[in-house]
Amino acid sequence: MNPLYAEIYTEIEKRNIQTVEEVLKLRRELCRKYKSKVFPSIIHILMNANKEQFEKLKFLVMKPMRTQSGVTPIAIMSMPSNCPHGTCSMCPGGLGSFFGDVPQSYTGAEPSTMRSMRNNYDPYLTVFNRLEQFYLLNQSCEKAELIIQGGTFPAFPEKYQNEFIMYALKAMNDFNFTYEEFKEFFELPGNITPERTKRVQAKILARKGTSTLAIEQKRNETAKIRCVGLTIETKPDWSKEEHANLMLEQGCTRVELGVQTTNNEVLQKINRGHTIEDTKEAFRILKDLGFKVHAHMMFGLPDDENDLRAIFKEDFRPDMLKIYPCLVMPGTELEKMYKRGEFIPIRTEEVIKLLAEFKPKVPEYVRIMRIQRDIPTKQTLDGVDKTNLRQLLKEYMEKRNLHCNCIRCNEIKSEITDPELQVLEYTASQGKEFFISLKQGKEIIGFCRLRFPSQVLRKEITEDSGMIRELHVYGNAIDLEKSGDVQHRGFGKMLLKKAESICKENKKNKVLVISGIGVREYYKKQGYQQDGPYVSKNITYS
Repeated sequence: MNPLYAEIYTEIEKRNIQTVEEVLKLRRELCRKYKSKVFPSIIHILMNANKEQFEKLKFLVMKPMRTQSGVTPIAIMSMPSNCPHGTCSMCPGGLGSFFGDVPQSYTGAEPSTMRSMRNNYDPYLTVFNRLEQFYLLNQSCEKAELIIQGGTFPAFPEKYQNEFIMYALKAMNDFNFTYEEFKEFFELPGNITPERTKRVQAKILARKGTSTLAIEQKRNETAKIRCVGLTIETKPDWSKEEHANLMLEQGCTRVELGVQTTNNEVLQKINRGHTIEDTKEAFRILKDLGFKVHAHMMFGLPDDENDLRAIFKEDFRPDMLKIYPCLVMPGTELEKMYKRGEFIPIRTEEVIKLLAEFKPKVPEYVRIMRIQRDIPTKQTLDGVDKTNLRQLLKEYMEKRNLHCNCIRCNEIKSEITDPELQVLEYTASQGKEFFISLKQGKEIIGFCRLRFPSQVLRKEITEDSGMIRELHVYGNAIDLEKSGDVQHRGFGKMLLKKAESICKENKKNKVLVISGIGVREYYKKQGYQQDGPYVSKNITYS
């Protein structure tokens, strides 16, 4: 072994080093001692270790923000296509676009798009590649959330949809290496050359084989890397009952819904292809089937009043929000309007002020996932000219003593000493919602979304069913068999019992859970059983 690496491992153990910062300090010290011209990266330090040394480096996690909410996100793109209704006036991408053949609404410069392009939009290759990256970052990926991006996924032929999801799950199921096997398979440590990439891709494809969605779903229930959530992007007009039922069968638990605006005139002007009535119907159907609804909202659209709070009216009330400013993108109808002087985009300073006013008024049951598209400014013609909008907004709000009320901005960061169960009851999309949260002061440790549906849309759902749409405990993602600071400490069971108690108080006879494929085993241990695409438990009264 290289003497520099050997001494790094020896000194880490000898000095009982437990932080990345201490390792970086040690690296500088030893590189000076050995007169090394190259500083070994953290990844190289991890990959040059033997199994015993690697086990002692579990603290050495790179980019921990990626998994601090408890799950590992894996975003993959469907193949490039065009929306059936045509193209929205502000939307880049699609077949034959200014950016070439790229997924609809993307430019090809986003990290997840580039990753999928490198892997020829093959879900098996892309998921394998992403899991390799997380492994190299020393991050736990045993609880993974699969996010399917690239436009309106339900508009693809059903065969393509099912095969795409099947191969994504199969990649998770097949990625079951030991540390030594991982290094050998991916030829690590070593330089990432085109030749090495081709060899590794060939080895991955040799494992791909064939299967069925049902087989891979069943395998994933007990796999090492489990899909604890599956997200699909779509539009309101592609979220009808038949689309929603297919998504259920596919294992989807969350729907990212392209709402964009609650103004019908604006929807028509931007050629959105749906009405606000479609949006209201989609919200109701999706929630009544148990999905989490993640609304995409765009402000700064032509003739829009930028009233973001309209999305919190009773007909909508999403669980999550992705809000982003309208950008002038090359090759779009909006570019033509812009050049004719018919459209002036919203700019950075105005966006910051608008969001600073909006975020403190967000209901506590909403999680703001993103406030900006992941598009480099060099790809845009006009609009917001900063890519660190979240940071600028945070600084602006802190100076004015403003605080966001959303879940993400209040996730637990301090030591848990005095947790308290709270229940917020509200109506949404004609159903009754209970947001059950475990809090310590303003900080949220975990929560459960319970709904009493407004209509019966499937045989598994009775007139008196309660439906758990989400159960989540925050804290860095950890392996399934280990205990972390927050996860695996019984908080999930506490929230689940409270939801069951509310169902019983309201004379319900059944509790259904829209469970991620990889979480079904957890619920079965709590007395639930498979019930179509759900897991359920009957409520008995003595």
